[in-house]
Amino acid sequence: MGIQRSKRYWIGFDLGGTKMMAALFDDKLHKRSVVRKKTRAQEGSAAGIRRMGDMIETVLEEGGVSRRMLGGIGVGCPGPLDLKQGVLLEAANLGWRKVPLRQALERRFHRPVTVMNDVDAGVYGEYRCGAARKSRCVVGVFPGTGIGGGCVYEGRIITGARSTCFEIGHCPVVPEGALCGCGRRGCLETVASRLAIAAAAVEAAYRGHAPHLMALCGTDLAAVRSSALAESIRRGDKAIESIVRRAAQWLGVGISTAVNLMAPDTVLLGGGLVEAMPALYREEVEQSTRQHLMDALVKSFKVVVARLGDDAGVTGAASWAMEQSSRSGEHR
Repeated sequence: MGIQRSKRYWIGFDLGGTKMMAALFDDKLHKRSVVRKKTRAQEGSAAGIRRMGDMIETVLEEGGVSRRMLGGIGVGCPGPLDLKQGVLLEAANLGWRKVPLRQALERRFHRPVTVMNDVDAGVYGEYRCGAARKSRCVVGVFPGTGIGGGCVYEGRIITGARSTCFEIGHCPVVPEGALCGCGRRGCLETVASRLAIAAAAVEAAYRGHAPHLMALCGTDLAAVRSSALAESIRRGDKAIESIVRRAAQWLGVGISTAVNLMAPDTVLLGGGLVEAMPALYREEVEQSTRQHLMDALVKSFKVVVARLGDDAGVTGAASWAMEQSSRSGEHR
């Protein structure tokens, strides 16, 4: 008889600008417990790391799992990262710089910690347990305030030597176009992000072309969330529908470049805009992507909408921590 493997458990953590979430999974990626809290980034990174650790303690306790049964911890977070050292270099939406996440959490829990990009975590979660299961290569694109991207190729997340990659939001699509937050002009984010959509939508409302959006949000740019855009379209604001469809078409232009480069069998769409208007986004992105491809690749992929919601990030972080442990020979 073979040696009985002891059951091990895995933590997935999703660190966001306004909220954070910790979840406990077993070896089959069944979720055992979950905790959500506000990030309170203004309290500083030291306080934030303590809160992260306390949340991990809570999900272990609620799941009935001791620390010795914990196989590892995966953390998905925004901003540029040093993947080798597990350091969050900078996160503008948190106001944190050079935060040694891996070191701090390993010191507290004495278990391996894997730090990864939050979009990579979401794409990997959908690859393992969601809409992109069994894909050989999945390209994931998540339009929001910016546009995040990630790619899983034959079970591995594509990254640089030390940092994350697949910054599809900063691929140039409009020569000498609008100024992007990165300092360059004409990036995909300038025409397809929620911020770009909201700016055009507010102008339409101000000019009297979107009365329902005006009633919902006025001309407050910050109030134009994905749900408000979807509701304004549902109520009949044709100008807003045209703006969103045009942005989705631009998204397809950017995705076509990724398809030409990677030849994925699955293109995964996620994020708040897609969640609020899944049919619109899938229709426009698929049509636009196929229109801008070389002929040999036009029918080589499917377009799917993410289905795990908030669970995608924690699922991907936990399962990537499990995968990294297996690859390093620790998971026996």
